[in-house]
Amino acid sequence: MSIYVIFIGFALISWLVQQTLQSKFRKYSQIALPSGLTGKEVAERMLRENGVLDVKVQHVRGQLTDHYNPATKVVNLSDEVYMSNSIAAAAVAAHECGHALQHAQAYAFLTMRSRLVPIVSFASRWMQWVLLAGILLLQSFPQLMLAGIILFALTTIFSFVTLPVEINASTRAIGWLNATGITDRGSRPMAVDALRWAAYTYVVAALGSLATLVYYIMIFVGGRSRD
Repeated sequence: MSIYVIFIGFALISWLVQQTLQSKFRKYSQIALPSGLTGKEVAERMLRENGVLDVKVQHVRGQLTDHYNPATKVVNLSDEVYMSNSIAAAAVAAHECGHALQHAQAYAFLTMRSRLVPIVSFASRWMQWVLLAGILLLQSFPQLMLAGIILFALTTIFSFVTLPVEINASTRAIGWLNATGITDRGSRPMAVDALRWAAYTYVVAALGSLATLVYYIMIFVGGRSRD
């Protein structure tokens, strides 16, 4: 019974964090950056001033679709960031450029995450089916459930490896925004606040994945103990 309480708790926390994050970004998207730079200009300047000259900044459609693609060396900025001169846009653009800096400097956790991507992609595609079949066949074929747990564990590891990658990118973004004076005394706490709440989503996701992994392990151990 307690494991279900934990699941409900994580679901509620995740919802609250997402709602708060969206509220923060809506608020900070209405406040202009003192320098007046757009997200595109912030990204290009951060890359240039950090000596990363082989990364392009491009526009990508959608909402919250901002990301850095290490394979193509492109910082992709969404509709709400690319041409906006808001504090939120600057924070997001600088954060994505933080990933480009990590890539250029061979940041260990980013390298590790990149190597895990094809493995986790395979695990994510099959783990739910393997786990479902494993639960149904637990008594007669427990190895299938164990295989599903291993696949799920890989995605959990990926979630935890992602944490330092995202936190470090935000730290780089905040440090650069402050050092260059793009954010002033009034706007600086807002940029920090926006990126902090974005980081919380990754923390909740990682802990939720760990709780789910423990749940599947408990099912496996419980089923085996009845043999």
